Amino acid sequence: MTDDTSGTLDEALERLHASGPERHGWLSNHAPMAVEALVRHGQGRTVHRWLDRYRHKLEEMPRSYAAITEENWREALGDPRRLADWPAYFDRELADHPWQDVLAVWWPRLLPGIAAGATHPVIRVGHAVRTLLDEPGTTAAPRTAELAHALGYWAARHAPLPPLRQQPGPASGAAADALAAVEPIADQSGDIRDRLARLTAFPTWPPTAPQPSRTTGPGPDPDGPDGPDDPDNPVADRPEEARRRLTELVRAATHRYATHGHGEPIMLVHTATAPNAVLRALPALPRELWVPSLDAAWAASAAVTAVYAPREPLPADRLPSGEGVAPEEVFARAAAHGDEHAIKLTDTALDVARGTDPRALAAALHACAMIDPVL
Repeated sequence: MTDDTSGTLDEALERLHASGPERHGWLSNHAPMAVEALVRHGQGRTVHRWLDRYRHKLEEMPRSYAAITEENWREALGDPRRLADWPAYFDRELADHPWQDVLAVWWPRLLPGIAAGATHPVIRVGHAVRTLLDEPGTTAAPRTAELAHALGYWAARHAPLPPLRQQPGPASGAAADALAAVEPIADQSGDIRDRLARLTAFPTWPPTAPQPSRTTGPGPDPDGPDGPDDPDNPVADRPEEARRRLTELVRAATHRYATHGHGEPIMLVHTATAPNAVLRALPALPRELWVPSLDAAWAASAAVTAVYAPREPLPADRLPSGEGVAPEEVFARAAAHGDEHAIKLTDTALDVARGTDPRALAAALHACAMIDPVL
């Protein structure tokens, strides 16, 4: 939970909400995500100094193009000219409805475009949801406004992946083996939009696609109780299984960053941070959305893996060791390093590590070693 009795996070978010979600027409504004992570991990005193250094990467919010309504939102989805209009739309929606209700409506609409904006929009949503879950029922305007900005960015940049063939998944069914089975695209030139357009196939994962829950009509069920708590119901635990698999994917992607992050140290951060954003959102979502959320998270992680990962891992003897290093020390190093990607990868690594996973901590240390620090 965020320890923010000083109000630092809300102050930082208010400071940032005059800025747009991007700069130079494409590069994402990482500041809201980074400051949330800094505050969460006890580095609130560094936030405003960090923002002062980041200021040159901020641009004003673009001008409005045309208002978005219930009648025209479908045609506005994925239209970057609406980068200012979408947050304004979500501001109105969040003023009229509980934020969980707005999220439940829009999550399945936005999920097919999870790779949009190099996965930054869904990551920003995950950070925003985490702050709101800290204080159930909160009406803190800056945090609700941050969710509006995050959802708006996702809607404006919404762009589904190309149609993909399904390849056989790993026999083990493990997420780590599934990521290892993702074939890098042959042509790794251009930016992420160029690369994602070249995707053709992914391994099937998870190994058995969950099916919708069975329902029964009036009267006794001949197979016995079939409710959500029935241990004999083969589909009773599908949402929980999806959460377990998603947790496994985040762990596997974080571990893999340690050995493969050198392929592109900044972009490969998102193989772990994007699915972790989905995992953070699950508690705020209806359970029937957990299985499609897992599928989308896998698509995002596999896509970034395919377009940036190197074919060969880094030898183990070249990796930093996470043994004997306290998680809070690892995050303090990331905060001192200053790069937003290193901060966010470390934030996810600490979710994975929970104090007992040196491989996750090694991934965070490796990010700080590979990514240029902010001076």
